[in-house]
Amino acid sequence: MRQVHWLTSFAVATLLSGCAVGPDFKTPPAPQVGSYLASPGPNSTNADQVPDRKINRGGDIPAQWWDMLRARKLSRLVEDSIAHNTDLAAAEAAVRVAQANALAQRGALFPNVDAGVDASRQQIAVMPGVDPSSGAVTTGPSRFSVVTRQVSVSFVPDVWGGIRRQIETADAEVEAQRFQREGTYLTLASNVALAAIEEARLHGQIAAINRILELKTDLLRILRRQNEIGYTTLLDVTTQETAVAQTRLLLPPLELQLAKQRHLFAYLSGRFSNDATLPSFRLADFRLPRTLPLSLPGDLVRQRPDIRTAEATLRGANAGIGVAIANRLPQITLSANGGKTWSNVPELSPTGAIWLVGGGVAQKIFDAGTLAAKQRAAEEATNQALAQYRSVVLAAFQNVADVLKALQSDARAIEAATAAKAAAERNVDLIRRQLDQGQVNVTILIEAQRAYLDTSLALVDAQAARLADTVALFQALGGGWWNRADSRAEMAAISAR
Repeated sequence: MRQVHWLTSFAVATLLSGCAVGPDFKTPPAPQVGSYLASPGPNSTNADQVPDRKINRGGDIPAQWWDMLRARKLSRLVEDSIAHNTDLAAAEAAVRVAQANALAQRGALFPNVDAGVDASRQQIAVMPGVDPSSGAVTTGPSRFSVVTRQVSVSFVPDVWGGIRRQIETADAEVEAQRFQREGTYLTLASNVALAAIEEARLHGQIAAINRILELKTDLLRILRRQNEIGYTTLLDVTTQETAVAQTRLLLPPLELQLAKQRHLFAYLSGRFSNDATLPSFRLADFRLPRTLPLSLPGDLVRQRPDIRTAEATLRGANAGIGVAIANRLPQITLSANGGKTWSNVPELSPTGAIWLVGGGVAQKIFDAGTLAAKQRAAEEATNQALAQYRSVVLAAFQNVADVLKALQSDARAIEAATAAKAAAERNVDLIRRQLDQGQVNVTILIEAQRAYLDTSLALVDAQAARLADTVALFQALGGGWWNRADSRAEMAAISAR
């Protein structure tokens, strides 16, 4: 009896002190890394720089980062997609589901109170009797009613903090769903921007091919005229006709890709593919930002939604250790009932107040190591979540490094493609003048036309790639979700809790 009294006193003291068994979660420290890229030399301090752009190290990412591309049609399309995209709506609903589950989990901290009324009416056989005062024969009532009203209270005190650790797990799931939603938000905005750039690239390629088709058709006309007067052979003419036909063959696949991009726009913005109100994009619609913000490496782990999701998962797994430990400790239950019963035949069923108070302590004595194994499983699940968190962090840094390298390469590619196209254009002009003078070398002509086509398409690709890699940088740095008013309010509520 003393042991039970001591255990109960200790349990109450532990409950009041707010302690919870198991390790408390600590956010993993940010990596001690100074840059995303390796320095090209021992004295270099510009490892993360881009040749044709100013990089603002430590600069903040705006919430509407797509506005930095200065394309109004893109900004309107992104905002419209955010308002109507079905995947984002599903992610928002998943957050609300997690919030409701977390609220439900908190109910375990409070007593359960149930109220009930039981009523019955019964007929019984009654033996006849004689009234002593009058001598009359009596039978008594053969039907009687019983009504019982009572309130039941049951409570499992969270002595060891197991319920609080379960609440911590539920809160971690809410946080994970929030950051998964932010990831969906960021992916949606990036996909819309990339789709717009891809459409602009396709339009640019189609325009370049049409310009070269006009040139080749014009040269074919000259060759035919010269063939009529004997300056060229029919073989020269048919060779150029083949070149024109081969160039036309490039258009149908590009037109198909362009149609698919239009369908993608419709899907991302929550529309059907027959919607004709969607905007159209050209490369000239975009302007590259004069300055690119670049988050410091130490800040990246607080900004990337995928890293924050992995951190929340780690936090939930860590809380699972406390749940497993609490399940191995004595379980205390308290209960109480109170009410009143009434009967119209007190001699058969008494009328009056009823109550019951009870409590119990249960401790698992033998379970073949089940609970201990579950605790080890929870500990290993935390190790697994920690390893996955580190993997996500490494992948995030790799992502940013890849994008920076791509931007550095884009600068060189633009410069080379611009020079190559200018040289090919000069070569075609020179050959055309020679053709006008009757100096014809069809092999050189065909090669010059092919070079002009290739360099024109390469320049379009390089321009589009630089725009796409700019979008990829904003995405790799987290997309500025922390600067949105709704996100700031949510994070303030999390911090307050």
